[in-house]
Amino acid sequence: MNYDVKDIGLAPKGRLRIEYAAQDMPVLGMIRHRFEKEKPLAGVTLAACLHVTTETANLAITLKAGGANVGLCASNPLSTQDDVAAALAKDYCIPTFAIKGEDNDTYYRHINAVLDMRPNITMDDGADTVGVIHSQRQDLIPNIIGGTEETTTGVIRLRSMERDGVLKYPIVAVNDADTKHFFDNRYGTGQSTIDGILRATNKLLAGSVFVVGGYGWCGKGLGMRAKGMGARVIVTEVKPLRAIEAVMDGFEVMPMAEAARIADVFCTVTGDVHVIRKEHFEVMKDGAIVSNSGHFNVEIDIPALEAMAESRRVIRDFVEEFLLPDRRRIYLLGEGRLINLAAAEGHPASVMDMSFANQALCAEYMFKHAKDLERKVYPVPREIDEQIAALKLETMGVKIDTLTPEQVKYLESWEEGT
Repeated sequence: MNYDVKDIGLAPKGRLRIEYAAQDMPVLGMIRHRFEKEKPLAGVTLAACLHVTTETANLAITLKAGGANVGLCASNPLSTQDDVAAALAKDYCIPTFAIKGEDNDTYYRHINAVLDMRPNITMDDGADTVGVIHSQRQDLIPNIIGGTEETTTGVIRLRSMERDGVLKYPIVAVNDADTKHFFDNRYGTGQSTIDGILRATNKLLAGSVFVVGGYGWCGKGLGMRAKGMGARVIVTEVKPLRAIEAVMDGFEVMPMAEAARIADVFCTVTGDVHVIRKEHFEVMKDGAIVSNSGHFNVEIDIPALEAMAESRRVIRDFVEEFLLPDRRRIYLLGEGRLINLAAAEGHPASVMDMSFANQALCAEYMFKHAKDLERKVYPVPREIDEQIAALKLETMGVKIDTLTPEQVKYLESWEEGT
């Protein structure tokens, strides 16, 4: 079996951590149990480009249990947990190509190594596999029946491809499932981003001014958690509805140009480019901390900061100090890459339980229904979303009401008025 990991000797540690995470992923565990019996993915080769973490490991093991031939590579150069990658290769016999801190050439070599398996289904977190296939590996397209996409940034890219008429196979937007973005983006990103910032900096958030760039689901979770830590939270937005929601949620809202003058900590979660740029660096306070929790490292204009700086040095793990000509210091965390995985461990397993349950069931759905789907980006079928929510409640020991026949009739009827 082919693989490329940092140190295969790390496998025992990785296996223990994979097993530990599995305890908090009971919904995926239920799906794995069914997959082992039914083998719904028998004969499928699946190329997964995801963050190589303990939670992803449990997804890969579930897909393999369902009969799939799974290959895994990293969807970000800094998000790999090297012990997990080693365990997947050694103990679970899943071809894994991922090394934390890999350079750009290695990153794409790893993607191509997984694509060399000639997949039938792609599974992405950021659409990089889809991008490489469409730009460089079009010979693979006849063999591919469909794919899934995990994150907001990837869905944006894929919908752009659909609009331009260049998307060559159907994709299910796992990110858009309620059981994904309500929990993963809000609670997962909120907690894990704060975790990453604190692990990198060891700063006290209480009493600080904390800027959240973007108030989508990730921004909502991040703002909630920063406020809970005692920070004064400012939200920057470009969309009026999101901005007014942030105001009604109790946050200050202002342009980034104003926030840049007063903030201590910045974190972008927009999915867009250059949210923090030269004019913002020019007015930041000495010691300002700049970070990103969006998928790609383009939300911060790092080349502009590099050009402005007289010198730079890594002052502690995942913290780079840029010294400006006026002696102000700006600290960039995790090379501008998603800080919750660069400096921490990403989302808790109990959150990823639902996200990866969506991935597993959508892979099964794609295999069964691809022939009926067009070259479009599709939402997660509502029945899958509802099934996962119901399973999660069951594992939590939470019971809910069911509609009575009278209530069903009332909701479906137009005859009965007030």
